[in-house]
Amino acid sequence: MTQTKKKILLVEDDINFGIILRDYLRLNDFDVTLARNGMEGFEKFKKDYFDLIILDVMMPYKDGFTLAKEIRARNKQVPLIFLTAKTLKEDMVRGYQLGADDYVNKPFDSEVLLYKIKALLNRRVAPVQEEKPEAVHFKIGNFKFDSKLRQLFYKDEKPVKLSPKESKLLKMLAVHKNDLMPREKALTKIWQDDNYFTSRSMDVYIAKLRKLLQRDPAVKIVNIHGAGFRLVDESDVKEKV
Repeated sequence: MTQTKKKILLVEDDINFGIILRDYLRLNDFDVTLARNGMEGFEKFKKDYFDLIILDVMMPYKDGFTLAKEIRARNKQVPLIFLTAKTLKEDMVRGYQLGADDYVNKPFDSEVLLYKIKALLNRRVAPVQEEKPEAVHFKIGNFKFDSKLRQLFYKDEKPVKLSPKESKLLKMLAVHKNDLMPREKALTKIWQDDNYFTSRSMDVYIAKLRKLLQRDPAVKIVNIHGAGFRLVDESDVKEKV
């Protein structure tokens, strides 16, 4: 049975770059529609269904932020990825406030972008499921994690009390379990900033969580270079096979 290709709308005003990226994504089995500016992008969005949208921030006629706002007014669920040559914190925060799912700075590794796209599409759920109350309890290998009480249980032993940031970070990793947790998204949501110092701070917290989780050899936090982290639960993967 032939699987339908996922449809991506790519809005990029740099014609040469847009064509190269479009062709690369097509080679990786995506159905890609290329728009050359924000106005054209919105017209194409209104006329078709897309599984994911990639937007350049700086574009003539209509910039990526304006286009994202218009898209979100019509569709709250479709994943959005911003592409930008700017690294200003204000732009990144604004993008996430408009409902962006990820933010990629140019120049970037095409394989990393591909990984981010697949991660977003794999965890996409129906709107009805998204409206359910936020999860509080998580199973991670032989650990049980209560994010509300900030307690991490290992088997039947006394729980470890996590700090607020440790708990938030572990919860975000658990939500993305066996999937990519974007570094920029975690920094923006937990630290409300993305700079050198907050990034190093997050690395310290990741190291603390690794130390706590190392008691279970089936659980580990993997660094995805240039993209973020992945909480791997090998016992969960084996159960699904």
